[in-house]
Amino acid sequence: PCFHLLPFPPTIDGMSNSSSITKFLLLPLGDTRQLQLLHFWLLLDIYLAALLGNGLVSTAVACDQRLHTPMYFFLLNLAFLDLGCISTTLPKAMANALWDTRAISYAGCVAQLFFFLFFISAEYFILTIMSYDRYVAICKPLHYGTLMDSRACATMAAAAWGTGVLYSLLHTASTFSLPLCQGNVVNQFFCEIPKILKLSCPGSYIREVVLLILSVCLVFGCFVYIVVSYAQIFMAVLRMPSEQGRHKAFSTCLPHLAVVSLFVSTAFFAYMKPSAVSSPSMDLMLALLYLVVPPAVNPLIYSMRNKEVKDAVRKVMTKCVSKAVNCPSFGIHGL
Repeated sequence: PCFHLLPFPPTIDGMSNSSSITKFLLLPLGDTRQLQLLHFWLLLDIYLAALLGNGLVSTAVACDQRLHTPMYFFLLNLAFLDLGCISTTLPKAMANALWDTRAISYAGCVAQLFFFLFFISAEYFILTIMSYDRYVAICKPLHYGTLMDSRACATMAAAAWGTGVLYSLLHTASTFSLPLCQGNVVNQFFCEIPKILKLSCPGSYIREVVLLILSVCLVFGCFVYIVVSYAQIFMAVLRMPSEQGRHKAFSTCLPHLAVVSLFVSTAFFAYMKPSAVSSPSMDLMLALLYLVVPPAVNPLIYSMRNKEVKDAVRKVMTKCVSKAVNCPSFGIHGL
């Protein structure tokens, strides 16, 4: 007997499964053209501020010999990860708002999800390592040089970045190996796992749910470690006899604690909110909150509360301004 090849069933937006999907449609930043342009300019300002702030902190730490210590080495890693995290999602959202489109290619969505998970997870691991650095510096100062030497710092940073790569690779491969039969409309302004799982066929996402549960356990374990570390740090600081010593210890710990609190609280509200109050507009605003605010605010937190970082950033800015003023192309002699 002859075998007849049956055509694919009717599709939603021309797509019925993952093999036929060539693009996804993201959530627009506004319902009207004026609102989209307003969001574009607002996000552009925030993005440029994040680039400037993290760029200044990175340059200051790299160029100032006084900041070549473990704490500022991890701060340099944090600045790079903040730049990567905000640059993964925001430029595409701004381009879609500017050109009045919602489309992102299938490969672009895969890449965006991979790099978003990589930067966000590596940043969380770096924040955990930074809490360990502060714990050793304050609770075990005599062993600080041994426990936090250059090799140990490089190993811990490489472990954070490597774990981030592995974490994002597992989740990305698991998510996009699922059959997608619920259309191609992602109800978010970037590609994220929960919204893509809603497009998968019923009962096909059990493996990814197991990975998500393991991820929650890992995140909770890091959070508990940070809380326990700071509980011991504060007890050690309060036992210090010198008021100047207590002030110096708090000045190095409070910026990191503020960054951790901002990072965890915004992500917690975005992903742990009750489903009854969930809506596309609220999901979009909460996602913007935890994606945009921490990378833009972190440099400000460290610069305001840390005199050494503030002085180094001021020195970098002064040098840049003096070079711009003395540049021949801007002077009379360059004409």
